[in-house]
Amino acid sequence: MILYHGSYTEVKRPDISFSRKEIDFGAGFYTTPIKEQAEKWSLRFKSKKGCSVVSEYEFDDTNMETLSVLKFETYSEDWLEFVTSCRIGKDSGYDYDMIIGGVANDDVFNTLQLYLDKLISMDETIKRLRYEKPNVQYCFKHQEVINNRLRFLRSHER
Repeated sequence: MILYHGSYTEVKRPDISFSRKEIDFGAGFYTTPIKEQAEKWSLRFKSKKGCSVVSEYEFDDTNMETLSVLKFETYSEDWLEFVTSCRIGKDSGYDYDMIIGGVANDDVFNTLQLYLDKLISMDETIKRLRYEKPNVQYCFKHQEVINNRLRFLRSHER
């Protein structure tokens, strides 16, 4: 499986120690199988860092049953509780090797922020998110999984 990572620099050897903590699935190395999504992520860096780079990897997804994977198929109450917890610094995902699920992109983030600010209920949040097509992200939570299953192929500037 091919996965992409958007950044301001080429990332040949992902190092989880550089990850931010208070994001969707907590600290980890984030990738996506959707090239256009990684390109959008990388463009966020262009104005601040002057560069926009998408790195491409081959992910060895054989024997996935040997990994501890948390997968969110849709935007759901479970997804919302998990993302909310991670975004306020309570990352409960360290028991997993990987977390797969929807991205809190700009449209989703606006709804999520209303929920975090207690302006809408969980039910209303889920109702609004039903209309959003989830993009998908793969968050690698442990360096060992990255080292053993993710192989850098190439990168390109945007």
